Amino acid sequence: MRARIYRPAKNAMQSGKARTKLWQLDYEPESPRTVDPLMGWTSSGDMRQQIALEFDTREEAVAYAQANAIPYQVFEPHVPTPKPKAYSDNFRFDRKVPWSH
Repeated sequence: MRARIYRPAKNAMQSGKARTKLWQLDYEPESPRTVDPLMGWTSSGDMRQQIALEFDTREEAVAYAQANAIPYQVFEPHVPTPKPKAYSDNFRFDRKVPWSH
């Protein structure tokens, strides 16, 4: 069973960045999920999908995987570049596209 080590992305529905500083170790699914024909619920017999371990650093997560002989793959986080913006730029006289009418 292979594990993924990554930093979770920011929630797209909220502006907060909670729980994005920690590294997470998740197991990849061994078998696909199945749909129950009667109720339509999705189920799986793989219990390791429910495990999610959090670490302060990437090195701690890698050390844990190596100590427990877990094959792993590390995904580097995408760090967004901040774009400087100012409200007053909306009203500049040399703006290429008019802001209003």
